[in-house]
Amino acid sequence: MISPRTRFWILVSIVAISGLSQGMLLPIIAIIFEQDGISSSLNGLHATGIYIGILLASPFMEEPLRRMGYKRMIIIGGFVVAVSLLLFPVWQSFWFWFILRLAIGIGDHMLHFSTQTWITSFSTKETRGRNVSLYGVSFGIGFAVGPLFVNLLSINQALPFIISSGLSFMVWGLVFFLGNEYPEKDEHGRVNFFGSFHRFGKVWKYAWVALLPPFGYGVLEASLNGNFPIYAIRSGMDTSAVSIILPAFAFGGILFQFPLGILSDRFGREVILKYILLIGGVSFFVASFFEESSFLLTLLFFIAGLAVGSTFSLGISYMADLLPHSLLPAGNIMCGILFSIGSIVGPIMGGLVIQYVDGISFFHFLAALLVALFISMVYFSWKRSFRGMVKEGKN
Repeated sequence: MISPRTRFWILVSIVAISGLSQGMLLPIIAIIFEQDGISSSLNGLHATGIYIGILLASPFMEEPLRRMGYKRMIIIGGFVVAVSLLLFPVWQSFWFWFILRLAIGIGDHMLHFSTQTWITSFSTKETRGRNVSLYGVSFGIGFAVGPLFVNLLSINQALPFIISSGLSFMVWGLVFFLGNEYPEKDEHGRVNFFGSFHRFGKVWKYAWVALLPPFGYGVLEASLNGNFPIYAIRSGMDTSAVSIILPAFAFGGILFQFPLGILSDRFGREVILKYILLIGGVSFFVASFFEESSFLLTLLFFIAGLAVGSTFSLGISYMADLLPHSLLPAGNIMCGILFSIGSIVGPIMGGLVIQYVDGISFFHFLAALLVALFISMVYFSWKRSFRGMVKEGKN
């Protein structure tokens, strides 16, 4: 019988391999298409395939999970991802690869949705921040390792896809040793497509503030990776400096995600989220004054990463604190939807700021986003405190 500890680490390893496959696909397909002369706009459109797959699948995820359980959903999602990766070398075609990316988006979402919900459901409030932060760290490490597979292209173009598929199948096999479990029975609507939308409404009503950090992280991550290199080059920054500054943000997020998870268990998710959003906003605002210093930008990106690199995992933990267990599947779906919307909207908003807004730094856009999220958190806290005082007054 698999122990709860072993179950947790199997789920974490699944997420790490999922991060690796996503981190590998982005640069490898971009490089292959660039070498084939495909335009940058089409290349960028192709990159949204995973997020489109997530959005298309999200409304339909809850019912199968409740009927099949966590284990079966992970098995199906893992199989879809592993097979899709294996099919890339079969036929190099723009639209065939786009379909495979959609499939990976759907499969990855099945994995993430199932593992997130499973981890948040069996974690106590005292350990939830730590467990979800380890989940985030594992994905971040996998995502950071993925681009290293670019070096395999010089040996054989099919090699990165074959190796990542093989790793996916290896970890996928571990899931068969787990016992199956199901989400708590729901009293907020029937288990069907329309019932899911009813529960989405309940999630938004009770936990809208917890959905904003995943959205903000989606905007932040996608705009930093998609817009900052363009902004930096147009500002006269050397490309070698960009290759150091961007990883500083990711490294900061990986390094401090686990400590922040523990701190959130001790002091509360709401308190920690307020502090990190404010620190992140101030860091990017200060960065706007030091755009000519690669060293200071690297330092400020690292500080910003330490703070806001955990907003997605802390948002999930906060959402789980605010909702009853029966609404956790719908809540995890909503977190994924908001993250995907942010990932699509972020580069568009950032690109418009760079192209059309004169006299405002790209860093002002990032700072304004984080400060707006901070203000939303403060408003939610004030509103809840005010309601509490009104109830006490009536009593």
